[in-house]
Amino acid sequence: MTDTILLLGSGELGKELVIALQRLGKHVIACDSYEGAPAMQVADGFEVFDMLDGEALRAAVDKHDPSLIVPEIESIRTERFYEFEAEGRTVVPSSKAANFTMNRKLIRDLAAQDLGVRTANYRYATSRTEFMTAIREIGIPCVVKPLMSSSGKGQSIIRKETDIEPAWKYALEGSRGDLKEIIVEEFIAFDTEITLLTVTQKEGPTLFCPPIGHRQERGDYQESWQPCDLKKKHLKDAQAMAAKVTEALGGSGLWGVEFFIAKDGVYFSELSPRPHDTGMVTLAKTQNLTEFELHARAILGLPIPEIRQENAGVSAVVLASEESQEAPRYEGLEEVMQDPHADVRVFGKPSTRPYRRMAVVLVDGPVDADSDELRARAAELASRIKVL
Repeated sequence: MTDTILLLGSGELGKELVIALQRLGKHVIACDSYEGAPAMQVADGFEVFDMLDGEALRAAVDKHDPSLIVPEIESIRTERFYEFEAEGRTVVPSSKAANFTMNRKLIRDLAAQDLGVRTANYRYATSRTEFMTAIREIGIPCVVKPLMSSSGKGQSIIRKETDIEPAWKYALEGSRGDLKEIIVEEFIAFDTEITLLTVTQKEGPTLFCPPIGHRQERGDYQESWQPCDLKKKHLKDAQAMAAKVTEALGGSGLWGVEFFIAKDGVYFSELSPRPHDTGMVTLAKTQNLTEFELHARAILGLPIPEIRQENAGVSAVVLASEESQEAPRYEGLEEVMQDPHADVRVFGKPSTRPYRRMAVVLVDGPVDADSDELRARAAELASRIKVL
């Protein structure tokens, strides 16, 4: 058990994690680049600084002397984590995991080249010439992503020649930090895209949550549902891949491991060493423990006897449509909450911009409920909430 935890990144996922950690008696300092971030609103203290500034990051660590350092976003000077780990601090889940998974190049090469995990064909580019070469080698259609980004920023699909230039510019604009390199991936014609929440423990076996299906727009998730119906072989293959990659990265915690499920099998896509945005569906009482409670237990070394599916559930996001620096107001909450199987989480973000995720609607049902019906209900309820 530890006393002080430094949370690096204070979005809506961090907010739920802070609550879970405080319920276990922990003292949490939430950090982000702006004041009033969601996790700061519930944390014991906060720091505002650019986490790509290595010296500012070092100053926060020295000031608070945390036993646990918990990254929650990508834009961090992650190479400094090795220093902190050498000093006897625990980086969650490990300095290697945090460093590798903040950069798509490191994690993709580890999975595809070192571990032999099946992925889409891919190339890297740091210049427009390399970009054009990568497109010729991969072929159209293809997917373009910055090597470092979050929430789908900078991600697009090239379906025709006229998409090439906008995709290049958008990928550079969406890059986080000082890394201006992109990845061009083969387009996988998948039937389903899933997140397999995977829990590695200090003591005990690796555990898997029931698979979560999700749908994305602009590279960012719009809805997720659990459980997602899969063939037994596909689920077994995904679990084997997730276990292989997380073991290679090391450490304890919850991981959001993404896969494409295609007609010809399972493809590893991406991995996050922390609670995943699609995993907000677990707040809909789908499991005995939410993804945030699982992460809290795992990083504190507390036992997780089992992960048990208890309901079916859906999460549907509520987006802002305009840019404003004023605190938003919300209409429609009362109407949505009249549904006995619906709930809402308002994140408390202090400003808005187009397509910014501001809240999520949660709908639950019996385990054998029709997922399409639950998804339709969640989407309809989410459409009633207006961000003003």
